[in-house]
Amino acid sequence: MSVVMERATRAARERLSSVLLAPLPTRVDEKLLGRARRGRVADLAPAPEGSGLRPVPGNRGLPLLGHTLDYIRFGAEFTRARRARFGPVSWTGFLGERIVQVAGPEATHTVLANADKAYSQQGWQFLIDRFFHRGLMLLDFTEHRAHRRVMQQAFTAERLASYIGQTVPCVRDTVPAWPTDRPVRIYPELKRLTLDIATRVFMDEHTGPETERINKAFVDCVRAASSLVRWDVPGTRWRAGLRGRAILERYFEANLPAKRAGAGEDLFSALCQARTADGEEFSDADVVNHMIFLMMAAHDTSTITSAAVVYYLGANPQWQQRAREESLALGDAPLDMAALESLGTLNLVIKESLRLVAPVPVVMRKTVAPTTLEGHHIPESTLVMVAGAVNHFDPTCWSAPDTFDPDRFAEHRREDRNHRDAWIPFGGGVHKCIGMAFGTLEVTAILHEMLRTYRWSVDPGYRPRWDNTSLPVPADGLPLSLSPLAGRPEPS
Repeated sequence: MSVVMERATRAARERLSSVLLAPLPTRVDEKLLGRARRGRVADLAPAPEGSGLRPVPGNRGLPLLGHTLDYIRFGAEFTRARRARFGPVSWTGFLGERIVQVAGPEATHTVLANADKAYSQQGWQFLIDRFFHRGLMLLDFTEHRAHRRVMQQAFTAERLASYIGQTVPCVRDTVPAWPTDRPVRIYPELKRLTLDIATRVFMDEHTGPETERINKAFVDCVRAASSLVRWDVPGTRWRAGLRGRAILERYFEANLPAKRAGAGEDLFSALCQARTADGEEFSDADVVNHMIFLMMAAHDTSTITSAAVVYYLGANPQWQQRAREESLALGDAPLDMAALESLGTLNLVIKESLRLVAPVPVVMRKTVAPTTLEGHHIPESTLVMVAGAVNHFDPTCWSAPDTFDPDRFAEHRREDRNHRDAWIPFGGGVHKCIGMAFGTLEVTAILHEMLRTYRWSVDPGYRPRWDNTSLPVPADGLPLSLSPLAGRPEPS
C-alpha cells in the first residue's frame, strides 16, 4: 500500500509541475473557458417539486481530481471562467468532493451574511481541521460569537499599538540587510521576515533554533491542507502537517503557564489574559488552538500581500516613486500606528494589490439546511466555495478591472463602494478577519521601509505565476533587482 501511495504522490507532483509551467492567460479567455467546460455538464441535485427553483448546473472535471489542477494553476482566473460559463452558482469537482462555487457580489453577500443560518464553517473541516482544529475560522454561530468576543480583547487599539511597536524594529533590522549585488527572489525574503515578526509579536520569541523549528511546523501545516494525498503516508505533505501540528501543540502547551502568569505584550500573553466584562475567557485548549490558527492566518496573508505590492510597485515605477516621496517625507524615525496610517498612496496601492491578488481567494462553507441561492436549490450538507476574488474583477463594480489602478480607491472614485461585497479580501459577515487592521499595518511597515531603502524593478513584461496549491504564492519566488537609495539607512 505504501509503495502504491508513494507512486501516486510522485505522479501527482509531476502533473502539478506540468500544470504550473503551462502558459498563463491574462484574462478569462477561450482556453480557460474550455477548461471550465471540461467534464459532462449535469445538475447537482433536483429542486423540490413545485418550488420553482432551478438545480445547480456544473461539471466534475477530471476523475477524482475534478478541477483541482485547473484551480491550482489559474486560481481566480479559473473561478472567473466558471462564473462566465455557468453563472454565479455552479458545482465542480475538487479533491474528490462535489463543491458549489458561489461568485458575484449578490450571491456572495447572501452566503456571507447568512441571514437564514444555513451556511456553517464546517466547509473548512475537510481542508484544514486536522491542522488548525477549532481555530476561530472553524467555529460557528453562538460558539463563534463567544470566542470572537474574548479574542477581540487581544486586538484593541492599545494592543495593536503594542504589536506595531514590536513589528517596526524587526522590519528596520531586516529590510536594509537584503542583497543589492544580485537579483533576489523577494517572496522567500518576505516570508522569513513575516515569520520573524509573527514569532516576535505573537510569542515574544527571537530568531534561533527553536523559532526555526516552530516556523517550519507552521509552514508544514499550511502546505498539508492542500495535499493531494490525504493519508498519513511517508514523504507526503499530509504526514509533515500532522507532525507539524504535534510540534506546535507541545510548544504552546509547554509555554502556556508562564504566559498565564506573566504580563507580556505579545499575542500569546494577550489570549491567555483576555477576559470580557462578563468574565468570559479562553481555556488552555482554546488558547493553543487559536494561537496555531492565528500564526498561520497572520504570516501567510501578510507575505502574499507584501509580495503583490512589491510586484505592482516594481512594474509601475511612477506609483513607486509617488509612494516613496510620502515615506521619505516622514523622516528616519520609526513610525507608529498613526504615521503608518498617514501614508495615503501606499494605502491605495495596498488596497489595489489586495483586489488583484486576494490572499484568501475563496472561503468555505457547508449547508446545515436546504436553502435557496440566486433562484437555485442548494441541498443540505453541500460544500460551498465562495470565490470572493471573482468579485474583484466584476465589470459592474470596477472600471477596466484587469488594470492596476490604485486611484479607483481614492475618495473621488471609491469603486469599492459600488457594492458592499465588491471588495472582500478579508472576507465578510461575522467571520470577517479579526486581524485585518494589524495585517494592513504590518504590510505598510514593510513597504515603507523598502521604499525608503531601495528602488526596485521587475523585467519588462514579467508577470508572476501564482501557484494556488494552498494560498496564492509566486511560483518563481518573484525575482527582482534592489538598488540602494543614496544615503541608504543602516540597520538599526
